[in-house]
Amino acid sequence: MRNALLEVTPELPGELARLPELAANLFFSWHRPIRALFEDLDPELWKQTNGNPRLMLRCVNQGTLERCARDAGYLERYQRALASLDSYLQVDTPAGEAPLVAYFCAEYGFHESFPIYSGGLGVLAGDYCKAASDERANFIAVGLLYEQGYFTQTVDNDGVQHAEYRERDPRDLPVEPVRDASGAWLRVSVRIGGREVVARLWRAQVGRVPVYLLDTNCAENAPSDRDITHRLYGGDESTRVRQEMILGIGGVRALRMLGVQPAAWHLNEGHAAFLILELLREHLAGGLPFSAAQEAVAAGCVFTTHTPVAAGHDVFGLELIVQHCEGLIRELGLTVERFLELARAPSAPGLFNMTRLALNGTRHVNGVSRIHGAVSARLCADQWPELRPEDNPVGFVTNGVHVPTFLHQRWMEFFDRELGREWRERLRDADFWSALERVPDERYWATAQDVKSRMLANVRERLQREYERKGGSPAQLRQITRLLDPLRPAVLILGFARRFATYKRATLLLRDRARLARLVNDPERPVVLLFAGKAHPADEPAKHVLLELRQLMMSQDFLGRIIFLEDYDLQLARSLVSGVDIWLNNPIAQLEASGTSGIKAAINGRLNLSILDGWWAEGWAQDNGWGIPPANVQDPERRDALEAELILGTLEEEVLPLYYTRDEGGCPRAWVKRSKRAMMSVIPRFNMGRVLFDYTRGLYLPAAGQYRRLAADGFTGARTLADWKQRVRAAWTRVSLKLISDTTRDVPRGERLRLRVAAGLNGLSPADVRIEFVARRLLPEADLSPPPLCSYAAPQQAGVWHAAFKATDELDADGAMIFALDVEPSECGQFRTEVRIYPWHELLSHPCELGLMKWL
Repeated sequence: MRNALLEVTPELPGELARLPELAANLFFSWHRPIRALFEDLDPELWKQTNGNPRLMLRCVNQGTLERCARDAGYLERYQRALASLDSYLQVDTPAGEAPLVAYFCAEYGFHESFPIYSGGLGVLAGDYCKAASDERANFIAVGLLYEQGYFTQTVDNDGVQHAEYRERDPRDLPVEPVRDASGAWLRVSVRIGGREVVARLWRAQVGRVPVYLLDTNCAENAPSDRDITHRLYGGDESTRVRQEMILGIGGVRALRMLGVQPAAWHLNEGHAAFLILELLREHLAGGLPFSAAQEAVAAGCVFTTHTPVAAGHDVFGLELIVQHCEGLIRELGLTVERFLELARAPSAPGLFNMTRLALNGTRHVNGVSRIHGAVSARLCADQWPELRPEDNPVGFVTNGVHVPTFLHQRWMEFFDRELGREWRERLRDADFWSALERVPDERYWATAQDVKSRMLANVRERLQREYERKGGSPAQLRQITRLLDPLRPAVLILGFARRFATYKRATLLLRDRARLARLVNDPERPVVLLFAGKAHPADEPAKHVLLELRQLMMSQDFLGRIIFLEDYDLQLARSLVSGVDIWLNNPIAQLEASGTSGIKAAINGRLNLSILDGWWAEGWAQDNGWGIPPANVQDPERRDALEAELILGTLEEEVLPLYYTRDEGGCPRAWVKRSKRAMMSVIPRFNMGRVLFDYTRGLYLPAAGQYRRLAADGFTGARTLADWKQRVRAAWTRVSLKLISDTTRDVPRGERLRLRVAAGLNGLSPADVRIEFVARRLLPEADLSPPPLCSYAAPQQAGVWHAAFKATDELDADGAMIFALDVEPSECGQFRTEVRIYPWHELLSHPCELGLMKWL
């Protein structure tokens, strides 16, 4: 009996009988009044449970529950919270004729009490599910339920990070077993390495959206397989492969067992790419030839990549994959070599690349910002070998955030008073948010300072708990926190909080320590830098960065000026992004796929001081923060020095004077104007509702429609398209194109441009190809940059025009077919022109999806 756990569970009074319902739906993660109900039961227990309402209800004192059941004020709030949840769930019909989308991701960040996330990818996925719920999208999500999740971080007095993994009892989590009509727990089986691995199915309810989570901690499994879902991104390569097989293959089988028939499948990163192989297996079992099955599967799948560097994509050794997938290979009826070819990148043919598997199995591909879309198009360019990156199918949808989750409660109340309660339904209405300009600066500033004071109190409390736990000196704690005074929040606070990957350059500002020390220690204009973030346990360079920061924090020059906060999680993130004055982000340019922490700061009126990369390159508008242009130099040392100098210079010459210039009432009016601009410009453009709209319009509807076209009449379209592609690929090497008419340099306005080309089609018909004239204006120079926020359904670019050649009945001397162009130019100016030929079929998802093109 030594150390045995005994739990005595309180009994809920009848007046509070529905508290478990409020705790079971993750609606509480973005509905503050529901969270406040649980926090007010026992504020100290709320902190000790990390804001976990389910665990609280099992541990709260019986007397506390009975006292609240007699408290008229508490009961009134309880009834209002129930009414809010009931009203929200009542409208459960998907909006319009939206297709059912199945969203697969390896991690989800809904709330800090549900730790099945590690960082930005998971938080983004959690926000996306919440937006799908708010927008009544026809949407379900699939993931894994990890017993330990991601690690809890502590940093010792020497600056060394320690990772602690904690077991989570599913009873403490907002999940329920999924059962069949007889009450049996639903399980799926996936054959891995010659044995059947069983996974149980759980359901988390995120507002209106169900999220199905699989775990392998089942008695039927061998101990090593029970550990597959033990730890997020944990274990060796074998564990990672098995995790991804359970997610992709097991996830599809779970939905089938539930009778769910998605119209579109969304792979959020390559971790879920095994679902493509399971869908292929289903179609092959239904009698489709492999090539037709490939077309059918790819037509209905959407792939979002978040990784801007080749090294960040999941790759596995070929022998390991064959060992784990031998049963699947047999079921697909493929040779081992053909199977491996599905995930082989030309640059690394000896590895099984999950991104390549996703690219081969989808026709709708996107990055997560305008810059990242271009980076991804280049990174994956050899998937479409004859195309320029800008012509290939990789588009982009720039990320956003779920505003109700990350907007501080005080700002919500402020908007209710100043703008009216309808602001929640008008998040995407830029004209509506312009009304902030008319709000008196004094009231706006008072709210901003109130939110900041609450952040400072939270930071002080976290530091106090840390120092008490470590036996630290109270005098030292007073020194460290002396400028973090909630009653005097007039000190400029800078925040840097994110995963401590080296490319994010947490210590960039520390390059010139003498200058930084002078800047932060100015008695007239003091500055405090708050840092938080975790280094991956296997990332030694990142852990060294953390160590450097921690040691600097204790140095005499920076004591109380640089502060590191342990165990960065969603709770700390919400506090920091709402309360710091300046949000820092200084990644190496083009390595930040999107980033969303700066968006969270901006919606709270906090100003970004960041490198123009990811979302900020689209969000910066001169007067809503500060954008630092990347240094255009090759040498990393010189680049870092130049960019650090730019950031420090901007702080010293612009940020500090603007912040510390106050009127007689203590209001920094120029700062407030910029803060309002941050809210007005970022909320309507970077909220997650807009992101969901862009995905639905640009990816889900086309994918669902394309699948229907290929699946009609017993998959006649899929068979036709597969046969056509095979014929085109066989003929393409000998397809040729030549100009047979004289070109002219000058075309007077009103006259027509006439060109003739001869195309050797090697057995293809004119209907199998498209020959196109393209003109890009040089003078006056055209703006050829992609549109912001989304590349799908983008307007026609001014300065570029296309015209199609038409087949004639003539043949060239060598038998080539003659095509003619007769068109009036649409614009005046000087143009760079080209003529190109590429395969074309009405059933293609993207005009250039074969990656074949030839030019004159």
